[in-house]
Amino acid sequence: MSAVVEFPAKPEARDYLACFARDITEPGWLAARRQQSMTRFAELGFPSRRSENWRYLDLQPLQQHPLLPARATATATDEATLRRRLSAVSLPDGNSRLVLVDGRFSPALSNLKLPKGVWFGSMAQAMRDRADLVQAAIEDNAADSAHPFTALNTAFFADGYVLDIAVELALDRIIEIIHLGSGATAGSFHTRSLISLGNGARARIVETYIGEGRYWRNDVVAVQLGTGAELSRAVLVEEGIEAVHLAQVDATLGTNSSFDGFALLLSGRRARQEANVRIVGEGARCRLDGAFLVAGNDEANIVTAVDHAAVGGRTRELIKGVAAGRGHGAFQGRIVVREHAQKTDAQQTSRNLIIGRRAVIDTKPELEIYADDVKCAHGATVGDLDEAALFYLRARGIPDDEARQMLIEGFLREAVEEIDDAAAREYLLRRLAARLARPEE
Repeated sequence: MSAVVEFPAKPEARDYLACFARDITEPGWLAARRQQSMTRFAELGFPSRRSENWRYLDLQPLQQHPLLPARATATATDEATLRRRLSAVSLPDGNSRLVLVDGRFSPALSNLKLPKGVWFGSMAQAMRDRADLVQAAIEDNAADSAHPFTALNTAFFADGYVLDIAVELALDRIIEIIHLGSGATAGSFHTRSLISLGNGARARIVETYIGEGRYWRNDVVAVQLGTGAELSRAVLVEEGIEAVHLAQVDATLGTNSSFDGFALLLSGRRARQEANVRIVGEGARCRLDGAFLVAGNDEANIVTAVDHAAVGGRTRELIKGVAAGRGHGAFQGRIVVREHAQKTDAQQTSRNLIIGRRAVIDTKPELEIYADDVKCAHGATVGDLDEAALFYLRARGIPDDEARQMLIEGFLREAVEEIDDAAAREYLLRRLAARLARPEE
């Protein structure tokens, strides 16, 4: 049955309220949480540019022309076509791979073979087989109360993935996750995922978002790292030219754990990658790097928040951006050091290039420090291509467009090369080179 609303709802929320209904096959705790989250989204509505956290992304087109949750229907795109599209952006064979098409798990396109001690599969399956794990992760996520799109995700998510690795188990191969928008339907895909690593466990993930057509991807990933666990997660965003991409990762780091997160944003009309990290265990380490390239009328945001709530934590951030045409890029980064989080070591750097008179980049790194025994710094630069370097390349017979492409690629490579895993690094560098070969976009 549809939701009954007995409170004032924001106008932009009404279409979503109208299509919200309880699934009678779901457990009561989930139905209650979905109803609470839908109510919260109706109260909050869409964030406006007056909101400091959303001031650099224009959501008016999405607000004025809603993209409602896509129904669970068979895609009109045949499997052979999907496989061809996947082959262009996939890592070499041999890795475990989970594919979501239009927000739902595709068994035919996936390969979930992993050793004993690893649970890896769709969120829909996990809600049946690992309900305790899923329930704890969803109920522990407090972002619903403040983040409207997390609340909307909780209300509507139908699938995603779950990766649960046992204590002291280290995976040798990369785990690959691909989110594919088939172009067969216009709507929104709300996916919810969980990565849980037991004490001493280690894993590497490459997650790719691609698609065609007009759609809105609203993705939330929770990460939980036990004592001494290590996770490397590299994200590639190559959404369709009409797509809206909003993705959020919420990570909690235990004692002496390590989280390396990287995001490369290459296409999509509006793309935002948000990372929220809570360091709750002593000696935990966090690295959040990223790069974006915007052209045309596209917008790209990278938003990070790291909360140091334990002694001896370490954070490193390097974000690089390039804007051309009328593109608008932005980085917002915030590091908080709590009063009791002594011996924290945190550095945050943002470097950017603007190519063209109408391109814009905003950068806002922030430190909020309440402890006195810390080592923290941040910095930001925005500039043009190096004219001396351009002259040098032209003088050696390299055409102007090719020279500019070489300098842009070299500038962005620095962030990509921070990735320790060679296979993930080379994969992203190939995708970056392919994107730069299409300057008209």
